[in-house]
Amino acid sequence: MISKKWLQVAGVAGAFPFILTACGGGDDADASGGGSELSGQIQIDGSSTVGPLSEVAAELFMQENSGVQVSVAMSGTGGGFERFCNGETDMNDASREISEEEVALCEENGIAYEDVQVANDALALVVNPENPVDCLTVDQAKQIWDEGSSVTTWGDVEGLESGDVADSEITLYGPGTDSGTFDYFTEAINGEEGRIRTDYTDIGEDDQAAVVGVEGDVNAMAYIPYSYFTEAGDSIKPLQIDSGEGCVEPTLENVQSGAYTPLGRGLFVYASDVALEREESVAFMNFYIENSTEITETAGFIPLTEEQMTASNEQIASLTGN
Repeated sequence: MISKKWLQVAGVAGAFPFILTACGGGDDADASGGGSELSGQIQIDGSSTVGPLSEVAAELFMQENSGVQVSVAMSGTGGGFERFCNGETDMNDASREISEEEVALCEENGIAYEDVQVANDALALVVNPENPVDCLTVDQAKQIWDEGSSVTTWGDVEGLESGDVADSEITLYGPGTDSGTFDYFTEAINGEEGRIRTDYTDIGEDDQAAVVGVEGDVNAMAYIPYSYFTEAGDSIKPLQIDSGEGCVEPTLENVQSGAYTPLGRGLFVYASDVALEREESVAFMNFYIENSTEITETAGFIPLTEEQMTASNEQIASLTGN
């Protein structure tokens, strides 16, 4: 649903000559995000998961629009929303939807916004390749990660009591509380955002630290985004997840089809009304979606489906009045 506050922006942004290909019309320069006459600065902060994606989008956009400087920071979804809702940035990368508290902060400061999906993602529970465990049910994952969990060894997990690693102590790695990955995982697995045991290694926004930890410890486990475990290759092993319909791998096809639940998710960019009063920001958002397949594949993410791309195109067109 389009935020009512966007209607205040449409009249201004509608004057900009950036027409989406999906809506018809416009020459190649306009459809790809504008021409070399564009200038200005765009400041993006937020998710360390979405950050690498936005960095690729920014680099490709600046190659075609040398007068525009796009900077991308990664203070986490929550940290980024704090800056965004205080009017310090133009856009916020987010690996979850904006929270009620963040909505209130934006409203307090008069920041209108809307979210646009830019890619698909999956979280995966990953272990060392020498670990014989290949699949966990959602309930087993919750037993390990839930607040107050008494699980200390693999054998403490129901169904793994007689396994080869039953007596081995689990070492856990997870992101910090500012991370959208943290918020999404805790809600999806433990049933409540922020609900989690506290005796794990907090890696902050450094997902690569979790990869390194799991690589070096046969009994370690972490949860990390798709781009990190695909880049790590055979050095770690993503577990299949059984949410009631059997074990499902975190593959591109399974995420796009919706079969990989509950850890498949969308990735978003939130843009403010103030940002979209500027033609360079409108051009950047158009460019991001029109080139989303190239951007996501370059950054190692899961592309939008055709239906999702159409929805994002239509949303941006509505937001900008085109």
